[in-house]
Amino acid sequence: MPSADRRTTFWVALLAWVGCTADSYELAARFGDDVALRAGTYEVELGSPEMLGFLVRRAATVGGPVHRARSVGSLLATRAAEVRTSMVAHCQVTGQLAARLGFDPAVRECLTQTFARWDGRGEPAGLAGEDIALPVRVVHVADLAEVHHRIGGVDGAVAELLRRRGASLDPDVVDALIDHAEPLLDGLPDESSWAELIAADPAPRPLRNAELDRALEAIADFVDLKSPWFTGRSREIADLAAAAATKLGLPEADVQTVRRAGLLQGLGRTGVPNTIWDKPGPLTELERERMQLHAYYTSRVLRRMPALVDVAEVASMVQERLDGSGYHRGISGSAIPMTARVLAAADCYHALTRPRPHRPARSAAQAALDLRAEAAAGRLAPDAVEAVLVSAGHRAHRASVSPAGLTPREIEVLSLVAQAATSRQVAQQLGISPKTVGNHIERIYQKIGVSTRAGAALFAMEHGLVVRSPAP
Repeated sequence: MPSADRRTTFWVALLAWVGCTADSYELAARFGDDVALRAGTYEVELGSPEMLGFLVRRAATVGGPVHRARSVGSLLATRAAEVRTSMVAHCQVTGQLAARLGFDPAVRECLTQTFARWDGRGEPAGLAGEDIALPVRVVHVADLAEVHHRIGGVDGAVAELLRRRGASLDPDVVDALIDHAEPLLDGLPDESSWAELIAADPAPRPLRNAELDRALEAIADFVDLKSPWFTGRSREIADLAAAAATKLGLPEADVQTVRRAGLLQGLGRTGVPNTIWDKPGPLTELERERMQLHAYYTSRVLRRMPALVDVAEVASMVQERLDGSGYHRGISGSAIPMTARVLAAADCYHALTRPRPHRPARSAAQAALDLRAEAAAGRLAPDAVEAVLVSAGHRAHRASVSPAGLTPREIEVLSLVAQAATSRQVAQQLGISPKTVGNHIERIYQKIGVSTRAGAALFAMEHGLVVRSPAP
């Protein structure tokens, strides 16, 4: 292939399926678990009778008897016309993403042919044979080969390609791959490698600073297409968290990390089916476990990119809580940096003030009360909560002006600990038990985000909390 076509093929292969978020909501409403639906489509031919049968079987499992009957009847009567509409939506938004990322018209045109078939039975209807761009034909073969290689090895991939040769797939491209199946397929790694991917890029174009931010904003928008309940969520969280980080006086580099983490904190949601995100009732225990995987998926995706390691760390902590009750790692206290504390508070506030399928939105006033209650319970950082609320337009809370939400007793304990007093000495001076002192110290360390006496002493000095005992 000419070098220009090779470049186009590289980017079409990477971008062709990002449009899946565009139609997840509608597909899940009709066919159930959208992740399982897409996995199942690799077993059937696009546009074939077996594909229609597959869709009918899926539709027959969703909703009550009347809903199922109507869904099945509509599919049969229209020969799954609504699925073609879904394909059009997928291609449109993928093309929009390519345009926003600055790709040339050749890449964007190829993306409109993502669901084309060699025999013309795909989408756009009638587009067939060599009228389909060569990069698209290559990607179709590579896509199917990769999936069936994971399932059945080289023999499984070859058998599936031969079954579809001349129907959905270009015979010449199939033959080219089969002629070199062993060296091509046996060399595939078990997991994708970021280094290998970058090395394969025919024309690398690094993104830096504002250009990178625009790309991350585009990703955030496409992630939020996963469900109408999330529309605009990532940008709004990012802006709120960045504003709060600025109010807290965090360094500019940390503010930038917080905003980027806010844009990407929802990335892992694409790996969780819409039957969970859009469920109008409470989740089962199994559904809740699947839902909580989204933070893990975010971490797995972003950690592959060296330039975003710091962002990955913060983005994947969005559901962690100071008392260890969060997910996905269940970390607590000083293990959660201030950047992640701010993002968690912003995420929580935004979620409370937006409707969800199982509840209406809370008022801003009620959300502020709820957020402060989370801080009082030791789950969210009080200073991060106050910064988020002020950034969201609320008045600063005047009931407690102590840093990190420390109580008067905790300030007394911190002051003595900072001066190297032992738990027994603190207990004697304050007239409480050593065990109670230990409990106070644990909470103090969680609130101020440290794990050592030296860290506590530095915090106390920074905030003017070291009170010297009067000389005897």
